[in-house]
Amino acid sequence: MTAILSHIVLESGKQPQYSIIWLHGLGADGQDFVPMVDELKLPVAVRYLFPHAPKRPVTINGGFVMRAWYDIASDKIDAQQDSAGIRASQADVEALIAQEVSRGILPQHIFLAGFSQGGAIALHTALRQTVPLAGVLALSTYLPLPESTQAEATTLSRQTPIFMAHGRDDTIVPCSLGAASRACLLEQGYTVAWHEYAMQHSVNERELRDIEAWIKNRMEKQD
Repeated sequence: MTAILSHIVLESGKQPQYSIIWLHGLGADGQDFVPMVDELKLPVAVRYLFPHAPKRPVTINGGFVMRAWYDIASDKIDAQQDSAGIRASQADVEALIAQEVSRGILPQHIFLAGFSQGGAIALHTALRQTVPLAGVLALSTYLPLPESTQAEATTLSRQTPIFMAHGRDDTIVPCSLGAASRACLLEQGYTVAWHEYAMQHSVNERELRDIEAWIKNRMEKQD
């Protein structure tokens, strides 16, 4: 049984009806996106989980040990992908999903969100669930191990809607890589809302408002 990752838990109100599991980027930690709790004005109480990625050596950073969802071997982040690390992080996130279900949150009321590396894990994990989730927010990221998607993606996961957002000037995860991932997802039958912004590898105010509107829309459709 997978041990539950250390994580920050914040609730926007009593008796949360939804959970949002939000994964940080390379070298950050769960604290990175805690401000989202106050930024997003949602119509119902939400439990936010901000897990801390395990610490591991990261090749691209000279083997320096930092929080990372998987290793990155080179500047071309979609080359020589760390399949074992990606799948281990998938198991970690699935343990968090199972925890929320055990607390009474329906799978279709659970969102996976992530920035950069965290977004890659959110996407990878959501496609392999045997039940639909409320949605996936994949920010400034890409689809890892795309060659395995067709064989491993589940039929019911195609009911999980995806929000993808990317900065046109992103030099860390090129916007073209995000767009190629979106094309791959569309080919596989997923519904993808794509948003581009005049920014680099970050999140801006307009993106936050688009995220808020998208989540609200998903909640309204569920209720």
